[in-house]
Amino acid sequence: MRTQHNMRSQHNIMMNAYAKMLEQTGLFAGIAPNDIEEMLGCLNALRMEYEKNEMVLWEGDKINDIGIVLSGRARSIKEDISGKTVIVTLLEKGSFIGVLLAASQERKSPVSVQALDHLSVLFITIESVLKRCAKACPRHDRLLRNVLDGIAEKALVLHDRNDCLIKPTVREKVLTYLARVAKEQKSRAFTIPFDRKAMSEYLNVERSALSRELSQMRKEGLIDFYKNNFRLL
Repeated sequence: MRTQHNMRSQHNIMMNAYAKMLEQTGLFAGIAPNDIEEMLGCLNALRMEYEKNEMVLWEGDKINDIGIVLSGRARSIKEDISGKTVIVTLLEKGSFIGVLLAASQERKSPVSVQALDHLSVLFITIESVLKRCAKACPRHDRLLRNVLDGIAEKALVLHDRNDCLIKPTVREKVLTYLARVAKEQKSRAFTIPFDRKAMSEYLNVERSALSRELSQMRKEGLIDFYKNNFRLL
């Protein structure tokens, strides 16, 4: 990913500035900031900057790097045969980009990834993660464990996404999605990260059909909502 696209800017990692932040991400969980600083050079780490709507990668790209979002938001998207855009996942601070594909050889990306606002991404090569360092240090073993956890987490996110898509009706898609977000936020009142257009793209339904169904569900006392704030009744 780091060589195939036109980037606004590209920087060597500023070790001190990012070590503390990276400690809070899943990729470097359990690794001390001082150790993270030392590891970044060994991992051939590179930070990339993207402007709003800029593409991080395109469908069909070969993926050799694992990306982790340092700041900003992005979305992975796919176009169907009619040209309709479908949101596959949302990516926020700490989210992995391409972790499943980087772990599989000779796989091309089935989705594109687009920045939703100013986006900063750290890339590390999958080879540098899988190859044990000369010192065989515990921190590298922990990093590999974290990558495996990231792969499992990404697979579960896609499973949740598919759970919405396989529902036969708009109402079932909506309720499945809203129930999941409520569970994640541990409240019957919650905020979703989508406006109506993005929500329809995520659920793969027509926007007008989604709006009609939401209004009907509110009339029936199933839900209440204002913009992207929802409550399950």
